[in-house]
Amino acid sequence: MTTIAVLGNGRVGGNLATALTRAGHEVTVADRTPGAAADAARTAQIVINATPGDGSLERLAALRDELRDKVLVDVSNATVDGPDGMPADLIYPGSSLAEQLQEALLETRVVKTLNTMLFPVMTAPTMLTQTPTAFLSGEDPQAKQTVRELLTDLGWHKDWITDLGGIQTARATEAAILFVPHVIRSTGFTPFAISIAR
Repeated sequence: MTTIAVLGNGRVGGNLATALTRAGHEVTVADRTPGAAADAARTAQIVINATPGDGSLERLAALRDELRDKVLVDVSNATVDGPDGMPADLIYPGSSLAEQLQEALLETRVVKTLNTMLFPVMTAPTMLTQTPTAFLSGEDPQAKQTVRELLTDLGWHKDWITDLGGIQTARATEAAILFVPHVIRSTGFTPFAISIAR
């Protein structure tokens, strides 16, 4: 059992918290109540960033002390939304939210994952008719191994997880969010994931 803090109690955070609790972990969900995120992060071994990506950097940079020596799993995408509320552009072109977080939190081990799919797939990858891919980006091999183990707890087969390398590779996976509005407009809000076909 691992002690996990989920920052963000929307659809993504709530979905992850429920699934990780079901898998036997001790999970705390922090809402926007003042001090809730700090309290949750302070006592957790692993912290999951499921806050809206446009404000994640400011929120998490304020938790530098609480996040020291922790694994921070970043599942958010930092986007500028269009008039219909769908992602229209990236906030950090030429970089990524994950890179910005790692730069701001030098003593935290940031791992980017699960940001290339609609949220139901994060905790139920077998719901798709084709094999999805969960990508890992991060500098610390042990932190990535910890996240691999969490993913298997969520139903991800080991050979469905692809380690892309360092934190810079999150630029590619975060840019994949720009597919999402077009796919949804084309086929509706049906769960899907970006995957590597071999």
